[in-house]
Amino acid sequence: MLGRIRTAFLWALALLFIFITFNSNEPYLVRLRGPGHAALLIIGLAAPLLLLLGGRWRSVGGRLLLLAWCIPLIALTATQFMFAWRKYETFRTAPEVARLLGPHFMVGYRSTDDAAALARQGLIAGVYVTRHNVRGRTAAQLHADIARLQAARTRAGLPPLLVSADQEGGSVAHLSPMLPNMPALATLADLPAARRAQEAFEMGKSQGRSLADAGITFNLAPVVDLRPSWTHNRFDFHTLIGRRAISNDPTVVGDVALGYVRGLEASGVRAAVKHFPGLGRVAADTHHFSAQLETAADVLEQSDWRPFRQVLDNSAAAVMVGHVVVDAIDREHAASHSKAVLEGLIRGRWNYHGVIITDDLVMGAIYGHDLCKAVVESLNGGADLLLVAYDGTQFHRVFACAKDALAQGRLDLEALRRSDERLRRWMPGEKGPIAADASAVQSPSSSLQHRGVD
Repeated sequence: MLGRIRTAFLWALALLFIFITFNSNEPYLVRLRGPGHAALLIIGLAAPLLLLLGGRWRSVGGRLLLLAWCIPLIALTATQFMFAWRKYETFRTAPEVARLLGPHFMVGYRSTDDAAALARQGLIAGVYVTRHNVRGRTAAQLHADIARLQAARTRAGLPPLLVSADQEGGSVAHLSPMLPNMPALATLADLPAARRAQEAFEMGKSQGRSLADAGITFNLAPVVDLRPSWTHNRFDFHTLIGRRAISNDPTVVGDVALGYVRGLEASGVRAAVKHFPGLGRVAADTHHFSAQLETAADVLEQSDWRPFRQVLDNSAAAVMVGHVVVDAIDREHAASHSKAVLEGLIRGRWNYHGVIITDDLVMGAIYGHDLCKAVVESLNGGADLLLVAYDGTQFHRVFACAKDALAQGRLDLEALRRSDERLRRWMPGEKGPIAADASAVQSPSSSLQHRGVD
């Protein structure tokens, strides 16, 4: 009986290790990289040897078990080879292809050397800095790393990198405690209108200075999703929009967000309002699941979308588009790769000609489906920057999707040209359409009051 239990346990363990090794380069196992892969290699070598020494090969069942324990080593070797090959293919990209595609990708990184290599060849437009880049480090050390990346660009005769981060304040401040963390913008929601706009401006200006001093030029904030009506959502593991939203009142959200964005801009830092089409009515967490927004478009225009329009109409902010299907506009595609949403609504109906950035493509709502299709549709649909943040090594897979589509004639070159023009106008250092000074934030809602919402 004990022998059967031991055999069943070994089979279960073998199947688990087969699954892990076949998926060892997937983003949800990113924490296994490095030492974890070394441990898998040791186990993959040791387990078959121990089974041989234990005489398991003498029976048919034992030989099958031995064979099963040989698979993890083969799978690990294959996945590492595939990753190395993709990386090799990325770095052998022709210069003219790099010039065409590179300006549209922003990536997370763990190795500054790897990021510098991508930057030097013009394969990326920017980098995403997060917790693991700053853990145990000082702002001066981060600044030195970023300066090194920018120097690589300069030597290659390329424009400066866009350097981004998620530094919203409150519960999402990925560069803190290295940089000071400001209170959540929601703390301003109950102030009188003029004061909350001014306070938001000062908070944005202060945070912008600390970001700029560290070399950050693009803050993926503020959150302008309306606060959801529910207090707890069992299906929301990482978005946690209830903690991050400013208010459930679109006027309050718009006033605070616009003041904050103008404060960032006054310090030379670009902002991105997120997460269009708004997550306040969305129950599913797009980090893991597909999600739909089922509300009518006219209702969204009068509520959830008002803060987006208020900020975009009155600043140089970019807009981050999430992986939520907007049923009222396009039932087949998530907003981040829906031409009807990107080109039809945001650029067409709203007349917005600034920068659109996708939410992280390494999220279950996209990565777990047809990633290549989403990459091509995003670029063709009007997105300017595709973000590969949580697991930056997936950039090689994403970039391969774009390269293959280009080679097959499936990329809209005119759409890429228009995007290049938008990016050149918008990059930090260029003047945005709105002057970023304190006097500009006294009546942040006035533009929408005069224009109305279409």
